[in-house]
Amino acid sequence: MERFAKEDCDAFILLKEVEDPTRFGVAQFDERGRLVRLVEKPKVPPSRYALVGVYFFKPVVFDVIEDLRPSWRGELEITDAIQLMLERGYRVGYEVLDGWWFDVGKSDDVLAVNAKVLDERARERVEGEVRNSRIEGRVEVGRGAKIVNSVVRGPSIIGEDCVIENSYVGPYTSVGRGSRIVNSSVEYCVILENASIIGVERLEESLIGRNAKVVKGEGNRRFVKLNVGDYSEVVL
Repeated sequence: MERFAKEDCDAFILLKEVEDPTRFGVAQFDERGRLVRLVEKPKVPPSRYALVGVYFFKPVVFDVIEDLRPSWRGELEITDAIQLMLERGYRVGYEVLDGWWFDVGKSDDVLAVNAKVLDERARERVEGEVRNSRIEGRVEVGRGAKIVNSVVRGPSIIGEDCVIENSYVGPYTSVGRGSRIVNSSVEYCVILENASIIGVERLEESLIGRNAKVVKGEGNRRFVKLNVGDYSEVVL
């Protein structure tokens, strides 16, 4: 933001070097390193620097938008607006991000980001009730949460007002506020608010949506991998 204001750019974009630029909008530069073109999902990428979805614009962008036409998706594209600004001689600056950045379009990406954040941010902090249980490593337990007859291994986060009972919560798991895990084993998962995991022997690498329920039924499998949306119920 400071560079955008200081350099008096008409637009400013953030870029990140990626392994597979064919999945993104990609920047093209001239021999002096100036941004000259943006290419959406190119078969032959002009660089490895992808747009990360953070943009700064001056109000002049609305004049450019007036001249846009919908893309094949029927939408007015931000990349088309920036490209038109470049063609008309507007000044478009850029910054290449040094830190990590993920595209979270797939479930595996969400789980990887969760693990990365927990690795860097999780700390030992217990504000809830822990009874007849073991807390191992960097585990955060929110206010009002109850850990009973269970093992929670970090890095993990247990949100406020959760109930973990007769269960194992393994590393790289985030449990949202008000969720219940009872008689279950959970590891490398993202569980959102007010979800229930009951009687599941082994749940791994899964995304569980808000207010969803995953409960044990007859003849359940020992290993389960799920992506469950909000307000869903799965009987195993």
